[in-house]
Amino acid sequence: MKHKARIAGVGMVQFTKAGRSPAYDAMGADAARRALADAGVAYTEVQQAYAGFVIGDTTSGQQALYAIGLTGVPIVNVNNACATGSTALFLARQAVESGAVDVALAVGFEQMLAGPLASPFSDRPGVNGTLNGMVERVQGWDAKAPIAAQYFGGARLEYQRRYGMPDEVFAMISVKSRAHAARNPMAVFREPTTVEEVLASAPIFGGLTRLQCCPPTCGAAAALVVSADYAHRHGLDARSVAIAGQSLTTDTRASYDAGSMIAGVGADMTRRAAHAAYAQAGIEAADLDVVELHDCFTPNEVISYEALGLCPEGGAERFIRDGENSYGGRVVTNPSGGLLSKGHPLGATGLAQIAEIVWQLRGEAGDRQVAKARVGLQHNVGIGGACVVSVLAQ
Repeated sequence: MKHKARIAGVGMVQFTKAGRSPAYDAMGADAARRALADAGVAYTEVQQAYAGFVIGDTTSGQQALYAIGLTGVPIVNVNNACATGSTALFLARQAVESGAVDVALAVGFEQMLAGPLASPFSDRPGVNGTLNGMVERVQGWDAKAPIAAQYFGGARLEYQRRYGMPDEVFAMISVKSRAHAARNPMAVFREPTTVEEVLASAPIFGGLTRLQCCPPTCGAAAALVVSADYAHRHGLDARSVAIAGQSLTTDTRASYDAGSMIAGVGADMTRRAAHAAYAQAGIEAADLDVVELHDCFTPNEVISYEALGLCPEGGAERFIRDGENSYGGRVVTNPSGGLLSKGHPLGATGLAQIAEIVWQLRGEAGDRQVAKARVGLQHNVGIGGACVVSVLAQ
């Protein structure tokens, strides 16, 4: 497109365990300032801003960004489940590519409470009714188990029935995640673990153990999106990264009609979003050097490998055992440590993934740098549902 969007700057604050962070507005403002400073662009240049969060009140975006300046810029608050941060970026990119603006800011933040996610509302219909109905039909409903663990634990059991992948291979994902996070000072969990420790950790649901589940996390991240013309006029070409392809999808009947937990937790959305993003970028999955994918639970990393085309359907066990998902393999997945180890502050996650890919493509990822990384992919799923896949390229 004439106004092809570029990411000129990214910023991220240290992720922390729930209850240990600054307030959401302070984190959001800090991440936004870092993205602006990274780009060398003043906040007065921003023509639109998109602020993503899942747990918060109405104009939380204004509360965060007003601390940077009262410029009158339009601020749009975004909530799209766990894909919120990526959705904010999607909207910022659309604004730039349409030619409506030259500079748009996407920021995401989350101040979470400890424990499993739960809705604060008891006086109205909940979300995920279509998915929950399928879950009850397919595997029954356990009122005592965490809801998200029932979704992804069910998908894990289905994958095992289809392909026979043993428990220890799921656990190897958590081991890899911690090994990558050890190189990332921004990650929450950097201590190494073993397959035996992962499998011995507290059982949650459907074969999932505690060390196979992402923790509630607080944090914030941001990205500054500019037009190619703006980047060229302001000397930002060298360090800016192109959004070569991007797609936002929601569920179709394919997510539910087959009674498949794998489809229900986002495999179909991911597959369609990836195909669209690859087509826009003019690449195939084999061209990717580095990937940040949505590993909220170990089975979702497995499912996402296949839905993104990183390995064939049913090929995840060989992909994992051969180390094709790490340094020295075919494509490094989640060099940041991913959601399992870096953390998952809902509204910030997608933009933190984007920050990692930008740093990788610039060669600025330090000890976790993927050699000669030129093309990267970011994948962010929200149950309910939404999926964003972004292809970034130098």
